[in-house]
Amino acid sequence: MPGLTVRYQRRTPLLQRMVEDVGVVLAGRGGSRMLRILNIRLSRCTVLSQLMRMPLPPLVTPRVLGVDDFALYGDTYGTLLVDATTRLPLTLWEGRDAEQLGRWLRDHPGVEVACRDGSLTYRQGITVGAPDAVQVSDRFHLWQGLSRRVQDIASAHRGCLPAALTPISETGPAPWLEEPIENTVADTRSGRHAQRLFEAVQALTRSGRSHSSVARECR
Repeated sequence: MPGLTVRYQRRTPLLQRMVEDVGVVLAGRGGSRMLRILNIRLSRCTVLSQLMRMPLPPLVTPRVLGVDDFALYGDTYGTLLVDATTRLPLTLWEGRDAEQLGRWLRDHPGVEVACRDGSLTYRQGITVGAPDAVQVSDRFHLWQGLSRRVQDIASAHRGCLPAALTPISETGPAPWLEEPIENTVADTRSGRHAQRLFEAVQALTRSGRSHSSVARECR
């Protein structure tokens, strides 16, 4: 009966679509629990089996393409292509190969902007496969590069930082030194124990003991 039964199927088309939708959102174990609430008792393996039988949606070449790598295991990496507008994955493969990326771009023309990391491999692949596409750095690697550059500049000019500070004599005492701060932690049992432990460590260190022997004794 069209719309109600399907040949060689144990579920109606409506029930089958419900199982597939739940499987897409929650996968196997979570999907099985949700279907059980709906009085549909299927194992997680059955939900995953139905999910694997679903055809993939047609691949539409995005205008903005995201290219990045991911770790499979150990030193083995893979390449992931994402539609940067919808944030949906397009395809993935093992390895970081410029030739394979360029071949994919030639087979799927229409990419106008390519977001990538600083890898020379991806830059070469995009240049060969989509020479007219604008290559930009994605947000994560942009912030990573900026923070690394700021750290390098601060390290290179570390000697100039003290000269930029205002002398303490001109500014007067710090406002937090004008009034003593009540140490409420030292009044507790744990605070007193920490204070005794600190004094013991300092005394043993001043006696010339090594750090490992001090750690063993104060353990």
